[in-house]
Amino acid sequence: MQIRRLREERGYSLEELAERSGLSFRGLIYIEHGRRNPGVLTILSIASGLNVAPARLFEDVSPATGEAETRR
Repeated sequence: MQIRRLREERGYSLEELAERSGLSFRGLIYIEHGRRNPGVLTILSIASGLNVAPARLFEDVSPATGEAETRR
C-alpha cells in the first residue's frame, strides 16, 4: 500500500514507475497488491523509481504483521 500511495502522490502510473525503476509492469502490480514480496534489490529499484529513500517504503508498517498501521 505504501508503494501505491507514494506512486499516486507523485502522479505516476504503474507503467511510468515500471519504466523509472526498471521493473516489469506485472511485477509491480503483484507487489502493490501484496501477491509478491519484493527482495532487497527490488525495493532499492522501486525507491529509486519513486525518488525516495528505501526506508520510506516501510513507514507506517507494523513489524509484527507487515500491514500498514493507522495513524492516530
